[in-house]
Amino acid sequence: MEIDVDAKSGHLRSYPDDAGYYGRFGGVHYPPELKPHLAELARVYKQACRTPEFQSVLRYVRKHFQGRPTPVHPLKNLSAQLGGASIFAKREDLNHTGAHKLNHCVGFALLAKHIGKTKLIAETGAGQHGVALATAAAYFGLECEVHMGQVDISKARSNVSRMKILGAHVIAADRGQAALKEASDSAFNAYLNQHQTSLYAIGSAIGPHPFPLIVRDFQSIVGHEAREQFMEMTDGRMPDHVVACVAGGSNALGIFAGFLDHTNVALHGVEPLGKSSRLGEHAATLSFGREGTIHGAKCIVLQNEDGSPAKVSSIASGLVYPGVGPEVCMLHDSGRASFSTIDDEQALAAFYRLSRSEGIIPALESAHAVAFSMQLAARRPVTESILVNLSGRGDKDVDFVIENYGTHDGFQQLTVSS
Repeated sequence: MEIDVDAKSGHLRSYPDDAGYYGRFGGVHYPPELKPHLAELARVYKQACRTPEFQSVLRYVRKHFQGRPTPVHPLKNLSAQLGGASIFAKREDLNHTGAHKLNHCVGFALLAKHIGKTKLIAETGAGQHGVALATAAAYFGLECEVHMGQVDISKARSNVSRMKILGAHVIAADRGQAALKEASDSAFNAYLNQHQTSLYAIGSAIGPHPFPLIVRDFQSIVGHEAREQFMEMTDGRMPDHVVACVAGGSNALGIFAGFLDHTNVALHGVEPLGKSSRLGEHAATLSFGREGTIHGAKCIVLQNEDGSPAKVSSIASGLVYPGVGPEVCMLHDSGRASFSTIDDEQALAAFYRLSRSEGIIPALESAHAVAFSMQLAARRPVTESILVNLSGRGDKDVDFVIENYGTHDGFQQLTVSS
């Protein structure tokens, strides 16, 4: 389960093209002075992935530090309650630091060491990426600078404390909504000024080429593991459906990667509908956005009438982003993956339901995927199976949920139907 550029086949080998495009999305829409640097990064990345030394270190760290492989776990109690298709979870919440983010953070840190950079710079929303990056930086002996919206700093205080304990310098982004988009703006600007000594370890499959490629490749371990594990558990059968929440696309592309070439497996991305379908009250980019450019890539963007990025909202800080990665846009364009929405209340209901049915507290981001999986299971026959990427655990969300919603016994009885 290595990143082997030469061994890629099908979709993963075909995309992106040499210019960094996934169909009509992607590319390098970035300040001219950085284009040579990004071209060199793309070249060095592909070269590094082919070296036995790089692969050996990556395998070691994944096994002995991250705790991979993470298991696939049948959600038997929840499935029995719903009475339809069986739901299985890829337990990325059991990955070290509690989410899938460490998969690409370790990769970026290893790449930084390989090319002689001394510092990692990144943005974070809910703090999971920031914690993962600080962890990887500490392991590899690198400096770490994390940009985080002021609203999210208040909302995810425990993750901020974890980053600082791990040695990261946390910088508050307090403009605009003071959320993930503003944190990304702040981190990109910092990278512009420090690119000679620093590597931008972007938090999702977004941004200019080669960042979406690098993130997808390091996250593809999730899908490759999951396919083998699921088939071993089911006498060679593949899941009928694979589900993941979507903002930038790192966890979705990670699990989709194992199934993209298997067209009998339906792929489902789940976007945050937030409070309502009104612009500014959700972050469902593919459902309501239009073509534009954000953070250096051509993609789908939620926009105001003047073309500026719109305000966005979700109970899950990691999903509060007005764009989506170019490869996810292509999958939407081609119809290879379908995309649906889950609102705040449905996600919260799934958060409580999974916790009380299975003893697993999911991240609010992951709860969107769980909520959709519950809807899907209820309307599909018992002969079908659903594999959901449980991309993170909910430790970071517990204080926020309790402070704002209490233990809310009533939520375990709420449906998550549309």
